[in-house]
Amino acid sequence: MSAPDLSATAGPVSGTTAPGLTGWLWLGIFLITLLVSRFATPLAEALGAPWLITVPGALIIDLKGAVRSFMNWLVNEAHFGLFTFRDLTRAIATMLDAPYQAARFAIVEGWVEGRGRRQVTHFPPLSWIAITVAVTAMGVYAKSWKLGLFVGACFLYLAAFGQWHSAMVTLASIVIAVPIGVAGGMALGVAAYLSPRIDRLLTPVLDLMQTVPIFAYLVPILFLFGFGPVAALIATVIYAMPPMVRMTTLALRQVPEEIREFSVMVGCTGPQRIGRVMLPAALPDLMVGVNQVIMLSLNMVIIASMIGAGGLGYDVLTALRRLDIGAGIEAGIAIVALAVALDRLSQAFAERSRRMLRAPAQGPLLRRHPWLVTVAAVALVTGLLGTVLPPLQTYPAAAMITTGDFWGGLVRKINVNYFDQLEAVKNAILLNVLLPVKRFMLALPWLWVLILITLAGWHLGRARLALLCLALGLFIAVNDLWEAAMTTVYLCGVSVLIAALIGIPLGIVAAATDRGGRIIGGFIDTLQTLPSFVYLIPVVMLFRVGDFAAMIAVILYALAPAVRYTAHGLRSVPADLIEAGTVCGCTRWQLLTRIRLPLALPEILLGLNQTIMLALSMLVITALVGTRDLGQEVYIALTRADTGQGIVAGLAVAAIAIIADRLIAAGARRTRRRLGLEGSTP
Repeated sequence: MSAPDLSATAGPVSGTTAPGLTGWLWLGIFLITLLVSRFATPLAEALGAPWLITVPGALIIDLKGAVRSFMNWLVNEAHFGLFTFRDLTRAIATMLDAPYQAARFAIVEGWVEGRGRRQVTHFPPLSWIAITVAVTAMGVYAKSWKLGLFVGACFLYLAAFGQWHSAMVTLASIVIAVPIGVAGGMALGVAAYLSPRIDRLLTPVLDLMQTVPIFAYLVPILFLFGFGPVAALIATVIYAMPPMVRMTTLALRQVPEEIREFSVMVGCTGPQRIGRVMLPAALPDLMVGVNQVIMLSLNMVIIASMIGAGGLGYDVLTALRRLDIGAGIEAGIAIVALAVALDRLSQAFAERSRRMLRAPAQGPLLRRHPWLVTVAAVALVTGLLGTVLPPLQTYPAAAMITTGDFWGGLVRKINVNYFDQLEAVKNAILLNVLLPVKRFMLALPWLWVLILITLAGWHLGRARLALLCLALGLFIAVNDLWEAAMTTVYLCGVSVLIAALIGIPLGIVAAATDRGGRIIGGFIDTLQTLPSFVYLIPVVMLFRVGDFAAMIAVILYALAPAVRYTAHGLRSVPADLIEAGTVCGCTRWQLLTRIRLPLALPEILLGLNQTIMLALSMLVITALVGTRDLGQEVYIALTRADTGQGIVAGLAVAAIAIIADRLIAAGARRTRRRLGLEGSTP
């Protein structure tokens, strides 16, 4: 076999290793930035021009007050003909409250009248045995006995460790929020697929929904719908819907052309073509969107406990406030158990939908779903016998296990025996990394930062991207959030850099060997399944509050994309290029550094982009552990129900996220063109 010709790729690959004129130019800009950070403040003081450093008061606008006034008018004075806006919000709340109460009736409380000694139970909720058998049956039906037993064990853990009631409150929210999020997202996705104009209108809205921090959703929703589970449900649906919209549009566009032509040939109308042909054909991809809605809904329901959702999130929040280590870790593990069970079930159903497209099930309902009779029989028997044998209805308290003392003792032991070592590491990173970077960022003049991001936008995307970066930067400046924004950028930047330094090598190892891929993949799956709240528990217990604890939580939460995208990019390098490098005598190190990593750079950049997005969303959560950035602004607004402050601070976080997203995406496209991976025309 003749050796492949590497001449076609030598230019692009080698070109990425040696800095050109542009590289030297940006190196010079970086050195100038260091000088500006060091001498700008003394120079401004000497010239008597403080506006060089801080945003002048004449440019500050009161957008917070305007938003606050608008929300007050909307709630108290707005009329729409026969009804007011308050009537509309009450109608929405009533519509959502009815199914939510039905779900609580089924799995949490049953039909109960009266309180205390006068309480009378007419119908009990589904027993813990019935629900455990039901989820086990779902696992067997979706994939295998192995999955069924695993999911059943997760729910058995919830019962055995005394977390059943809180977990069922959380599950009741999930079973209502997920169908609404899936249905709404699918409807919007279909509309975007059918109408390019709707697609163009939805894209910036979805970008905002996915970049505005979670807490920012809670502020206006709390103001409009009040404190309680209905407000939490609405926040959950808003947060979880965007992935379903995007996935529906993408899945419909990927339906093979011959299937579309066939639906036209047989005379299907427009609605029939979408509902009976294209959506069923896109079902496997749609199930991936359903999985994302489930996981985001679970994450949001935990956070929404702050506005009355209750459940496991409320338990974690209460434990954090009381510094009850054992209770917090037990509730956190219960969240993990529920999240892992739902995640594995949804993934299994997504895979099953692919199999069913190839070989659809035949026969009557009971033949296709034999577990229905078993689950119904178990629910009926345990419900009837549970009136005389309470352990069949409710897991007996005497058999419950608690590990609270163990976890509390373990953390105390670590703090007692390794306090000096932990403090040494914490102080070393604080003094040598975090504080110098923070001082550097806060010392940069706001005008210079605007110039830098505008130049970066021009370099990567010309005028359109430059104007977008400038406008978003000015939005932060004129709303008097510049210092908080720079604190956010510093903490996010350090966390993302460390996450990349850890994640990219892990991705390289995962792509190099199958065994390493399985081990690292399992670790990353676990990190991605954990709701963001859970990361706060160990870092607070070991490092207390502050920027260092926030950084550790952000790194853990944002690590997964750096690993996954790096591994995916390395595995996607064409095999003929690897073979050509081997024939030319390249060592394994040369293959990695001269061929595989340069060609995988676009995917690595996209992974870095996702890492930044996750880091920014987590930074708002870490406001609970004492950061002083934009996340703290949003959190303070939530505690005060200040819609103006919350929305403007949330939009400022979104502005930072959009600037980073657009610059990195443009850089990835530019890199692809330079490597010859797509058309060379801009």
